[in-house]
Amino acid sequence: MRVPHILILGTGSVGRRHARNFHALGCHVSCMDPRSDRLEEAGRDLSIKHQFTNLEAALSHAGEFSGVVVSSPPTFHVQQSQAALELGLPVLLEKPASVDARSCEPLRRGVQQGAKLLLGYTYRWWPPVRKLKTLIETGAVGPLRHARFVMSAHLADWHPWERYQDFFMASRELGGGALLDESHFIDLMLWFFGIPERIFARIGKISDLEIDTDDVVDIVAIYSNRLRVTIHLDLFGRPHEKQIVVAGEKGTAQCLFSPDLVRLGRTPHQEWETESFSVERNEMFLGVAREFLEMVDGKRSRPSCTIIDGMTVLEVLDACRESQRSGCEVAIT
Repeated sequence: MRVPHILILGTGSVGRRHARNFHALGCHVSCMDPRSDRLEEAGRDLSIKHQFTNLEAALSHAGEFSGVVVSSPPTFHVQQSQAALELGLPVLLEKPASVDARSCEPLRRGVQQGAKLLLGYTYRWWPPVRKLKTLIETGAVGPLRHARFVMSAHLADWHPWERYQDFFMASRELGGGALLDESHFIDLMLWFFGIPERIFARIGKISDLEIDTDDVVDIVAIYSNRLRVTIHLDLFGRPHEKQIVVAGEKGTAQCLFSPDLVRLGRTPHQEWETESFSVERNEMFLGVAREFLEMVDGKRSRPSCTIIDGMTVLEVLDACRESQRSGCEVAIT
């Protein structure tokens, strides 16, 4: 049996993680990055079959590869994914799919014509989040009325080995910023509850961070079934905070990060049914990698997170941007 050979495009933090994971799962790994220092760093972690500094050189070896991971900055996602798909290579595309919904159209057409693409909104594979989704779907809190998503984490703490000013998150041109990068939480809102009717959003840069992207986002999403969802994202908070809270007519469910636990309360008091999780963060990335290898091997025909899911997220982001420009609620069509 042929050993899968995975090409990683972009060897920043998440690209190196993917390289390590696919190598640990028994694959050959090659890497492309225009920065030779990042290729050298990746090569210190594991045995890399080929190293390339541009996409054309990498794809000239397309016949050797079983699949491609696109983990470059979002500005390059569509172009690099399309180039791989046109060569018949399955693609694991890091989130977000692109910078806006319209630019994803070539990928949608490619998938309609049979191309294989898995989108890496990795929190979908995170056991505590999956548990919370089960509680919602089984009606544990009753009819839903309010959900709150919070992500607050100072950007300088994300990659302590490099200046945050050099991280793509600091660059609007490369597709950084809280709204795009932390669209994880918009994806989870859609995964849990579906598409809202209307969106109101405030997006801005209010901290002293030396970046030209947005560092704070506040969203209110309004659903036809009386559910209201609020999302807060910022790049300056300390201590870091991530949590999801879902309240219904019969109780409240919470998914807390660090420590990782899900708890359910259905009385007026601080009485919680609690399930703790002893899983490393890398487990969700391994879950994505395993599903991608199933696609590569032909064992799975439909990915669990699709380009259509990614375009829907970007349509909501586009509505958020329009709300920021207009100062008004925006209908999701």
